[in-house]
Amino acid sequence: MDEDRWYVANLGDAMLAGGALEDVRARFHPGAGSAVLMRHEADGRLHCQLKLYFPPELAALAGEFDARPCPPPSADDMGVLVGSAARLADLRRRGR
Repeated sequence: MDEDRWYVANLGDAMLAGGALEDVRARFHPGAGSAVLMRHEADGRLHCQLKLYFPPELAALAGEFDARPCPPPSADDMGVLVGSAARLADLRRRGR
């Protein structure tokens, strides 16, 4: 498994993402220290977009949400949607 291959899914406006968030929570199967991470990002837009980040071990789940490959994200302003907070702590330790 390529530890640098993460996946990102842009859910768009956070106010409209409730159904997708519930789907992710329902389909997530806890693994040792794994988590789906999330962050609100403006990307130069007026309104923020809610983006979900799936680590390499959740590639199959990422595929269910049309996530695309991306480099490991920065841990800045990142939160845990579902799973272990240890996954976010690991990302911070790696300096990303």
